[in-house]
Amino acid sequence: MHKSVSYRSGAYIRKFLLTVFYPLFRKICSEQLFVYGVCGVSNTLFSWVLYWFSYNFVLSKENLDLGLLVLKPHIGAFVIQFVITFVSGFWLNRYVTFSDSTLKKRVQIPRYLSVVVGCIVINYFCLKLFVEVIGIYPTPSQMLSTVIMTIFSFFTQRNYAFRSK
Repeated sequence: MHKSVSYRSGAYIRKFLLTVFYPLFRKICSEQLFVYGVCGVSNTLFSWVLYWFSYNFVLSKENLDLGLLVLKPHIGAFVIQFVITFVSGFWLNRYVTFSDSTLKKRVQIPRYLSVVVGCIVINYFCLKLFVEVIGIYPTPSQMLSTVIMTIFSFFTQRNYAFRSK
């Protein structure tokens, strides 16, 4: 058993989710898929709050001047929330969802980043296809794209980024 605070905290969170909420979903999904879903939804909600806070209060709806590059406020807010939720998403996946992984953190981080980049690419191409080719409205297109990204992400996180030997 791992002794670090992160592993113990992750184990407590996982145990709480499985004890309190998982019995309601036991018939429709595995424990790991349930925990992955709860962590993913939690991180997504966190990202929305961070985006709103960054856009309205950190950037005050003003451009983000990085010296060589100036970002519009909506892009600057995205960058801020992405950096923070990349870390929180990695923590949730490493210590709560896939805590049985035998891979070292130095191996998991670049693999996790590659999966996240893969999801961004999938999202881009799904939106291009659904909105521009098929003609579906943008919001339902994003929802459909999210379903596809979630399936891709779960299997690549489980079998690649946080693989158990």
